[in-house]
Amino acid sequence: MLSQERIQKIRDQFPILNQKVYSKPLVYIDNAATTQKPLQVILASNNYYSTMNSNIHRGYHFLSQKSTTYVEKVRKKIQKFIHAKYPSEIIFTKGTTESINLVASSITSSIKKGDEIIISYLEHHSNIVPWQILCERKEAALKVIPINKDGFLKFENFELLISEKTKIVAINHISNVLGIINSVKKIIDKSHEYGALVLIDGAQAISNLCLNVQNLNTDFYVFSAHKMYGPTGIGVLYGKEKILEKLSPYQVGGEMIKKVSFKKTTYSELPFKFEAGTPNIEGIIVWGAAIDFVEKIGIKNIKSYKKELLIYATKRLNTIDGIQLYGNNDPKNKSGIISFNLSKLHCFDVGSILDRFGIAVRTGHLCAHPLMSFFNVTGMIRVSFSVYNTFKEIDYLFDSLLKTKKFLLKSQ
Repeated sequence: MLSQERIQKIRDQFPILNQKVYSKPLVYIDNAATTQKPLQVILASNNYYSTMNSNIHRGYHFLSQKSTTYVEKVRKKIQKFIHAKYPSEIIFTKGTTESINLVASSITSSIKKGDEIIISYLEHHSNIVPWQILCERKEAALKVIPINKDGFLKFENFELLISEKTKIVAINHISNVLGIINSVKKIIDKSHEYGALVLIDGAQAISNLCLNVQNLNTDFYVFSAHKMYGPTGIGVLYGKEKILEKLSPYQVGGEMIKKVSFKKTTYSELPFKFEAGTPNIEGIIVWGAAIDFVEKIGIKNIKSYKKELLIYATKRLNTIDGIQLYGNNDPKNKSGIISFNLSKLHCFDVGSILDRFGIAVRTGHLCAHPLMSFFNVTGMIRVSFSVYNTFKEIDYLFDSLLKTKKFLLKSQ
């Protein structure tokens, strides 16, 4: 359990939280979009450029060897963090989106006319569009798992959708809109009964859950550093070694080749087969500092504290007349995300006024148009918590929402 004294010490590590926005203290509750960075992560970036900036895996000079060593240490650190079997199963990408595109592109040759791919109504656009393109290209069918009014996947419908024609099932671990934690283990086990591969979008789960990809038995798991206090522009595709070895490279060029001639090119072994070109070396190394930050606090402690914030915020927001909270709001089924609207008010207007109070929230379709259509709205207001948020900030959000509501209704 994290005490308020401990939370304050954690907050003190985030320089950006000390600033004011429109003369108001910054209240940053848009963490599902990206998290802020602690000082040790910021300093790690400076240290990289000050002491080891060099390309990796390609030189025998001191700086190249030093950078390479640090990058591979982070690969192993991530392997341990998600409990992958081998370091070679950790493929560095630009982020969750590229990781999904990598799989969708590399698996193309395995998809034929009439095959089926299953996703769900809860997906971020990044876990919809790549599969749509693949289905269009290969004349395959895209099937969608429906949800109930509370935002839960209808597992019984999934059981009706899946068949021997299903080649891949791609769903998120935690909804970026509703915060609902999906029962991915059930989906994975049922999919494997039919010989289908499974990709789990873990963008929202990586800093919220204790992950063990071997226990989940998922074939692919994808996530980004910037969702867990690390830098943008760097992410991971985890894949089972035996499956990755069968896939074709997503991109080609330097580093991912073993030998090139004008007659034939042979590819490097894993993980380099999928890491063409100079990677985001700084991002990888700095990500290591972010993982150290998370592990020092403890992922279980972070999860528990965010649950406390979620419970408190849900109770407070539910007392506002005319508020509509979307999806099931039982904290045991959710991470620290709440999406809502205020009756007769547009989400953009509410978000704009909250910004003047110094409060950063996300407004709009949240990269989930199908889910907006399901709830018959054009957009929502989303608040999402991190370990540096406080109960006092929730009280301030509550008071600011009341003032916003009064101001906007009066001006109509």
